[in-house]
Amino acid sequence: MRNYILRRILWMVPTLLGMVTFVFILFQIVPGDVVSAMLAQPGVHFTPEWAAQARRDLGLDRPRHVQYLDWLSGFLRLDLGRSLWTGESVNKAIALRLPITLQLVFMSVCISVILGIPLGLIAALKQDRSADYAARGFLIAGLCIPDFVCAILLVVFLIVTFRWFPPLDYANIFSKPLVATQQVIFPAIILGFRQTAVAARMMRSSMLEVVGEDYIRTARAKGVSNMGVILGHALKNALLPVVTVFGVEMVLLFSGAVLVERIFVVPGMGSLLVEAIGSRDYPVIQGCVAVIGLFVLAVNLLVDLVYAALDPRIQYT
Repeated sequence: MRNYILRRILWMVPTLLGMVTFVFILFQIVPGDVVSAMLAQPGVHFTPEWAAQARRDLGLDRPRHVQYLDWLSGFLRLDLGRSLWTGESVNKAIALRLPITLQLVFMSVCISVILGIPLGLIAALKQDRSADYAARGFLIAGLCIPDFVCAILLVVFLIVTFRWFPPLDYANIFSKPLVATQQVIFPAIILGFRQTAVAARMMRSSMLEVVGEDYIRTARAKGVSNMGVILGHALKNALLPVVTVFGVEMVLLFSGAVLVERIFVVPGMGSLLVEAIGSRDYPVIQGCVAVIGLFVLAVNLLVDLVYAALDPRIQYT
């Protein structure tokens, strides 16, 4: 197990490098840069000489491979550079935004686990009954309705009904945890809606498959109660596909966070990434991609370890 974890951690390095390299090449192909974004602002008028001098000052006139190697050397030293737009340290900007996004993602995962697994379990145990039909209706809605549509509808509903508006300033989770949780609960519900539907759907189909296995029938024949069979034998094995799906869905969870944060005016990593893309702020974009990619890789490693804990037959070498 230890060797497996070490190999996975070592494989994270080339994976991250591949991600940031792809993003760097992509934005080098896209027309425009941060100076062009500055010139595109309303009321801004500068001469071509000023634009050329600004590019020299920012180092954008250097060969592209030199710019990439310069950023890469800083990345290996855990220095993500400085924003081309504001001059602020990228490390500092991410350190301010990352806790909010992690809180949002964590709360949405908790919502999906607390609601999705019991909902899928009930739907499987009440197959083809009213509870199953109601659960399947919820699953279809969660899988079909995009996150941004749900977010917009919820914001409109809260504004019209309760005169609620997204807060302009978000509390720190470490200093004011209760206030921070209250502020992020609505975006977390929207972000966890689809995740809940995916977890419930997978839980239902997995449980229906497991309860038909021979060892379940043997346990029932030995006189084990229905609840004992479900909780003691079926549930643990039925959770294996659900855990796997959570690892895959984590990538979609971050992509959904980008839209949800913009709609609810949440100053998280998603908002920072969208702002950086709009201003062609390459160091911030690459820094956000690296941090998000690292988090997703770490979650996938954790999913593999939980998978092995649920099924002792799995051995990682």
